Amino acid sequence: MATAAALHILVKTEKEALDILDQLKRGKKFDALAKRYSICPSGKRGGDLGEFHRGDMVKPFDDVVFKRPLLKVHGPVKTKFGYHLIKTLYRN
Repeated sequence: MATAAALHILVKTEKEALDILDQLKRGKKFDALAKRYSICPSGKRGGDLGEFHRGDMVKPFDDVVFKRPLLKVHGPVKTKFGYHLIKTLYRN
């Protein structure tokens, strides 16, 4: 079964996600922004979700992690939890 590792920042609104994306484009560090803004417990770890299997995450999140280019920030991606900015580190 396919596995991947990813970082993410989860916020409540699309506007927040777009503001953070803008900060990333201006050179701010992903892990620092995750620690500051993410409402997911993984934010304390810089947004690090560790390694997980395909199907472990909700479908919109899974689709980005397993289909989009690696090491680029994708989003905002809307799920039932809020809006994510997702950076896939690797997948097998």
